[in-house]
Amino acid sequence: MNSIDSSEEKAKRHIRRLIWLYFWLLLIEGALRKWVLPDYSNPLLLVRDPVVIAIYLLAIPARVFPKNGWTIALVVIGFLSLFATFLQLWPYLSPTLIALVGGYGFRSNFFHLPLIFVMASVLRPKDVKRFGWWTLLILVPMSMLMVAQFGAAPDAFLNRTPGGEGEMMMSALGKVRTAGTFSFVVGVAAYLSLATGYLVWALLKPGLYKSWLLTVAGVALVVGIAVSGSRLTVGACAVVVASLVLVIILRRDVVNRFGRALIIILILGLVVSRLPVFHEGVNVLSTRFTEAAAGSEQSVARGLIARVFASFEDAFFVLGKAPFLGYGLGIGTNAGAKFLTGHSGFLLTEGEWARIFLESGPVLGLAYVAWRLALVGRMGWLCVKSVRLGNLLPLLLFSSSFLPMISGQFGQPTILGFTVFTTGLALAARNEETLLAPSVAGAPSTRVRPAERIVRGRSVYADRLHGQGAPHDQSNGSADR
Repeated sequence: MNSIDSSEEKAKRHIRRLIWLYFWLLLIEGALRKWVLPDYSNPLLLVRDPVVIAIYLLAIPARVFPKNGWTIALVVIGFLSLFATFLQLWPYLSPTLIALVGGYGFRSNFFHLPLIFVMASVLRPKDVKRFGWWTLLILVPMSMLMVAQFGAAPDAFLNRTPGGEGEMMMSALGKVRTAGTFSFVVGVAAYLSLATGYLVWALLKPGLYKSWLLTVAGVALVVGIAVSGSRLTVGACAVVVASLVLVIILRRDVVNRFGRALIIILILGLVVSRLPVFHEGVNVLSTRFTEAAAGSEQSVARGLIARVFASFEDAFFVLGKAPFLGYGLGIGTNAGAKFLTGHSGFLLTEGEWARIFLESGPVLGLAYVAWRLALVGRMGWLCVKSVRLGNLLPLLLFSSSFLPMISGQFGQPTILGFTVFTTGLALAARNEETLLAPSVAGAPSTRVRPAERIVRGRSVYADRLHGQGAPHDQSNGSADR
């Protein structure tokens, strides 16, 4: 029995290393496609897929591959959708082309999602904290790169697009929407919102990270948002901060911690407000918001809300017009269009739900959308329970990923990667609750049973490992690296 346990723990260590590799590839994937290996931009879209395959192959013998209802439902919907794709496209395309297009669609919609549950099974509280330490530290060079891109011309080397095709999206006043190391600005929005969650958590939990790290990360975050030139980035970070309203409602004792955090924020604001690049960035953002509102003849707030709901209106409009079996998985993705026509683009529609309904048909499409909505609902409920126990991190991280989980464009690899990774971190952050009961005011003095968590089907050893005994980690993330 001990040899089996030892083998499983060794496999888990390898899985944790591969999750770190997934994280680093997620951060540098765009840089590889833009600057290092632009000729291999298209194959690099799949650079993280071999890592996911290796994780799954190790997770099966380690008995941490999810065997819950979530995965079973996902597998059934996925393979039925893939089978329907072959049936629908067989008269028109070669089997090889169907396999390429349908395979990419299967990869985008289904393949990465079980990683969420694997991360929840193998990541320890100290692993989650280390990811936060690196996320905050990398904010500094990321922000510096974005400032350089903000000041460079749209056709400069720093503002190259993946493979050298097309031009970087523009913001306002001749400035690009800075993408950092990512392929497009959506990567910046996802990364900065993840960093916002960790930063807010650290400000409300003194001693978690060193003060110098929080200071430089806070300045870098504000500057990065300012020079992003993106409404999406502003909105993504604002949603994370807005989740504190729910925290205050559920945990009144947290209000006392806001005093220290507010002082730090005011000091950082004073420092950042004196930076010329911040003023210029805010001016560009303000112009971008104004121009977008003027173009839609609506206020800024109403314009943003209308933009969100318009995608859902389009989805239900096409729902009744889609073929019963759909047009086939992958047809609506940029990569699928590249396989079929030789050029990237949206052959069906840009909205995620509309793409799903047109690709998979009304039945399987609705089933897949319902799966994503159900996961969001379940995760939201678990995060609320975590807040009641004094564990704020799951909610802060989930607030960064729940909107992309609902309607994010999974055909875009960066959106898919950050949604899966951040949701996995949010679920893994709940592992702290399976240790000794929280000692915060108002928290129950009992252990949280592993059965209450979303991950089921663990081995006895895994339940023993995560459910008992391990001492609470209080070391600094930088020292542990």
